[in-house]
Amino acid sequence: MSVARAERLVNLVLCLLSTRSHLTAERIRGIVPGYSDAPTDEAFFRMFERDKTELRELGIPLEVGRNSVFDTIDGYRIARRDYELGDIELEPDEAAAVALAVRLWDSPELTGAAHGALLKLRAAGVEVDEAAPAVVEPKVRTTEPAFGPLLAAVQAAQVVRFDYRRPSPAELRTRTVEPWGVVSWRGRWYLVGHDRDRAAPRCFRMSRIVGEVTAIGRPGAFRRPEEGVNLLEFVSRLGDDTPSATTPVRLWLACGRAAGLRRRATRLEGQTIDGVRGDVVELELYNPDSAAGWIAGFGSDVVVLEPEVLRKAVRERHLAVAGREAE
Repeated sequence: MSVARAERLVNLVLCLLSTRSHLTAERIRGIVPGYSDAPTDEAFFRMFERDKTELRELGIPLEVGRNSVFDTIDGYRIARRDYELGDIELEPDEAAAVALAVRLWDSPELTGAAHGALLKLRAAGVEVDEAAPAVVEPKVRTTEPAFGPLLAAVQAAQVVRFDYRRPSPAELRTRTVEPWGVVSWRGRWYLVGHDRDRAAPRCFRMSRIVGEVTAIGRPGAFRRPEEGVNLLEFVSRLGDDTPSATTPVRLWLACGRAAGLRRRATRLEGQTIDGVRGDVVELELYNPDSAAGWIAGFGSDVVVLEPEVLRKAVRERHLAVAGREAE
């Protein structure tokens, strides 16, 4: 929506709220800034009809009526009793839940929205004590690099493309998705949407998205399903996609190091890498993706030999740590 149109709609709402009588279209044309710019009567009425439709879609109760039986033309107004919100009253447990929600988000994308909601509640006369003690101190962390771009794509209804790492079989594939929403389930973030490559609804764990998320096409290119899709239920049913079969992983471990990995692994042979002696070992992992952070924690004492997908995941974590230390 253009700035000029947004200002005209706001002025129209203020005009119709401030009158007790029904104002005709011609009267509104002379009062509300913006309508006088219409070159012809036909252009004005088309503009006015679009604005009325926009207000109704926004849920603003636009009344149509006449001031007396002698009037021959309909007029318009907005009744304050229908437009204004009632008093907001929160029970102590409800106020505590709001304060908990404000402390919940540990993300720049969501912190602003949470505090904005808090300001609106206070403006309405509802006091929420952020310092109130809580039984738990929650944090929903949104540190996944893909979170921000995907959330923006959901809000703009814009198609996205990204590389996605599957755990079993271990492989990297490019996905093109119409994003419907992002959902947190059991401490992990998921994207739910229509996978154009498989022509079906799918969910994607954000920690398995490799590289950058690219928005393609124009905003508003698709329509999200209005009914019949519960995103959280969808993820709870399909999101816990830990494979039942294990994936063999081959690692190089420096001699006398990485004891936590050695306890789980089988030694195959000795090997020297960059002048450092070590052992090639093999172990079975149910979820190599989740193990990438654990393996990366051993630093240069461990080198992933196979599979390539796990090798790249560990390398990405090392590069991310190196980038933070360089700042």
